[in-house]
Amino acid sequence: MTHQIDTIALPHGRPGTSRQLTIHQFGQPGARPKAYIQAGLHADELPGMLVARHLIDRLAALDGQGKVAGHVVLIPMANPIGLDQIIMGGHMGRFDLAGGVNFNRAFADLSDPVSARLAAGTLGPLSADPEANRRLLQAALSQAAGEIRTRTETEALRKLLLSHAVDADLVLDLHCDSEALMHLYTTPCCWPLGVDDLAARLDCGVALLAETSGGNPFDEVCSTPWDSLRRGHGGPATPIPVGCISVTVELRGQHDVDETMARRDADALIDHLGWRGILDVPAPAMAIAADIATPLAAVDRVRAPAGGVVLYHAMLGEQVQAGQHVACVLDPMTGTRHACHAASDGPVWARSRNRYACPGDILLSIAGREVLVTSGPLLTA
Repeated sequence: MTHQIDTIALPHGRPGTSRQLTIHQFGQPGARPKAYIQAGLHADELPGMLVARHLIDRLAALDGQGKVAGHVVLIPMANPIGLDQIIMGGHMGRFDLAGGVNFNRAFADLSDPVSARLAAGTLGPLSADPEANRRLLQAALSQAAGEIRTRTETEALRKLLLSHAVDADLVLDLHCDSEALMHLYTTPCCWPLGVDDLAARLDCGVALLAETSGGNPFDEVCSTPWDSLRRGHGGPATPIPVGCISVTVELRGQHDVDETMARRDADALIDHLGWRGILDVPAPAMAIAADIATPLAAVDRVRAPAGGVVLYHAMLGEQVQAGQHVACVLDPMTGTRHACHAASDGPVWARSRNRYACPGDILLSIAGREVLVTSGPLLTA
């Protein structure tokens, strides 16, 4: 197959407006393994879009050489709605201004409709062959995604993205943080199934693991339905594998828009696709750094105790100790300095690039080992 490019208009637009999504496909549709990659779901996060552009060029060349063994779907600008949200010269691409919801939340959990079909006997039956069960459930998840009803442009965008991803064997959602080390999010089930290889190729400083982080982000609605279906319908006679390995890749910080880094990141992703057999390219063996994986619930979010000017005393990547003075907030009116201390040992993996804080704002994040959060969402807004 040659490189295929599809352009799909989003429904529910306001009169006189139109937005569209461009989807690139490489290899033969229906071939396995299938990889789905998207960038820019948070539309003001630009590093992923640059990496995606390099991926398109590399994949198109490999496709022309017949080296795409599986099927790759790539959406380089996954959020045309957010791309258009410029307010007084500032790009507001994280939240949908029409409804106020984070673009990477509120995706449909498709485990319930598929579970209901299994229970009713209208799907299946499951067998003793885990690979056959994987393909059966991937098709069922894809059908359920196609049946999602939408009323708004943003809901239609979520449906369209999910419809192309939910039957994939590998999902990579490219994001970035404010200021950050290279890091990723995935589930404990996915981590040992090659995500450790991906982390090594990308030279990740931290891997954050959680079964569910709250809010139904894109990566989790692709992977966690398999955990739910396994609990409800799996067993020795009907094994259900981890059918989708889904990862949010955080390509450092928002200002890390750099051609050299983007090429290197694209090379790492190409090598990982080769390692998985999706591409017919050599993939050098990697030394796996398992010690970078830590519970998302163990992240120490250091918050501003008062409003003012933020002064950092810990660098990205620095190993800090519990109780260490890592930042302060200066009240420029009074000169008062409010000290901020780490609650955990671990590396500083993210900081806010905003140097003026409101009370309660997250200033920096530390990858601890001991669980700190036992209820509620684990992700920031």
